[in-house]
Amino acid sequence: MDVLAVIHGKSARAGVFGDVVAERGHRLEEWSLAWDTPPPRPLDAYGAVLVFGGAMHADQDQHHPWLREEGLVLQRLLDLHMPVFGICLGAQLLAKAAQAPIGPAREVEIGWPTVTLTEAGVEDPVLGRLPQSFEAFQWHYYEHGIPAGGVELARNDVCAQAFRLGESAWGVQFHPEVTLLQLEGWIAEEDEPLPFDREALLAETRERIETWNALGRELCGGFVEVAERVGAPA
Repeated sequence: MDVLAVIHGKSARAGVFGDVVAERGHRLEEWSLAWDTPPPRPLDAYGAVLVFGGAMHADQDQHHPWLREEGLVLQRLLDLHMPVFGICLGAQLLAKAAQAPIGPAREVEIGWPTVTLTEAGVEDPVLGRLPQSFEAFQWHYYEHGIPAGGVELARNDVCAQAFRLGESAWGVQFHPEVTLLQLEGWIAEEDEPLPFDREALLAETRERIETWNALGRELCGGFVEVAERVGAPA
């Protein structure tokens, strides 16, 4: 199975999700609308699509006109019932493509807040692989609503944290894919004033990242299994 990774910058890429895809014998191809190139192959040639995060916001079409085109791509994926998994910005764009509201969160989440699965999340074939309550790495300024017909799978006191739309589309607000090397780069490169001590966040992250990467691998494994079942011959 070939898996398309839609990325939004060099520092927000597949992380441990790429490792899981490869270990299960599949091939990952990266592509970005910002490159102003067509996808490597037609969308229906892929068995699944992963949509990752980015420094831009989901409503910044005027600054990043290619976001409009990406919205059309995501709508097409939903129409195809393609297995798709969105992370952070990717989840917001997926929700937006399904006509759910997106906008600034009432509170910036950067760090390790607690996330709790809903009853539907506990029963979900992908999110249900996670503990019912866990500390998740977050880095977002925006939030999304739950698309009409979608199911909220996780949340915390700030906003919805995960949803499923139909039987093939998932979005999570946290970052299950991220590696320590990626996070060290994000913290070092962030230009905006941050509501935390950088060294304290790095220290906490170094303590938590091994456990977090294991959960991320488990989550990705659940999604890939769904995609394998969808793509299996009848």
